[in-house]
Amino acid sequence: MSALPVAACPTEAELEFDRQVDALVMTGLPEAMELAESCFRACAEPLRDLLPPVPRDRDGIPFVVVFPHLPVVPVLETVHTVGGAGFTTMSDDDLAAFRPLPELDVPASPYLLLDVDLGADTFDVPPGEVLPRLAAAGRSPLTIAEGLAVLVSDPGVLRSRNCFSLAGSRAGDKRVPALWVSARRPRLGWCYQGAPHSWLGTASCGARRGEPHAV
Repeated sequence: MSALPVAACPTEAELEFDRQVDALVMTGLPEAMELAESCFRACAEPLRDLLPPVPRDRDGIPFVVVFPHLPVVPVLETVHTVGGAGFTTMSDDDLAAFRPLPELDVPASPYLLLDVDLGADTFDVPPGEVLPRLAAAGRSPLTIAEGLAVLVSDPGVLRSRNCFSLAGSRAGDKRVPALWVSARRPRLGWCYQGAPHSWLGTASCGARRGEPHAV
């Protein structure tokens, strides 16, 4: 009698990937992108083959699933903490003005943000001073979409880790967008690039990894 095939158990990375995709679905992102849920999940599925191993030391964030063109306000408002839903006082025009820095070469299709660090070691250092340090270390600042992806994957991250600037999105001026806690709710706002804050780090990643033949 031949042995029955043994089903492969999902890895820890695959379980985390599925959890993050589920969280993105719960934001209503498929509907906002005018996609059926099955199509939305299919868009993310190629990233499964690109997953890094999840280390036993979970102090860092090994990866985050990012959809780069997510609608900022609707997604933010689906993130709930003890104080209520996420919010911003920025206008639609203001939000539209913030775009990823060209040199970051952000993929146009879904991708993985790797080796995410929310910048706790950059407290009290203005974002404008952190950027050259990141470049020298081969790291990259996070964009607004990436910061929201981190927040969706872990709604309590602003308290369990720290609040953080998103210096990878700029509007051609001295403002740097950031995520912090206001009235116990997640808030997307901005601070000046030269202003240090004792409670605000500058988030970064080690790399962005997308499907090789995605367009």
